[in-house]
Amino acid sequence: MQFLTLSRRLEKFSNADVAPRIPDEVQQARTLYSQGFIRQIWHRGDQPGACILWESDTEEHVREMLNSLPLVRARMIEIVAIIPLKAYAGFGPAS
Repeated sequence: MQFLTLSRRLEKFSNADVAPRIPDEVQQARTLYSQGFIRQIWHRGDQPGACILWESDTEEHVREMLNSLPLVRARMIEIVAIIPLKAYAGFGPAS
């Protein structure tokens, strides 16, 4: 099953506050990607934050993986939404 998460950086943290944690954040995201949990990541265009497409059996597992990210653990990032996705039936055979 796939999930989409939407996060944003808390306003009280500047780019300078976040910068020292970015290398660890990138490494953990690469690890989760290589394990097949992260499918895609996008930076938000409207504010600092990200959208991540996850592959997981449960929302609980997605939360565990999110909590492995350094910026989430440091409470610099707020998880705005965790959305379970369903397959779009319109591309399947017509009934």
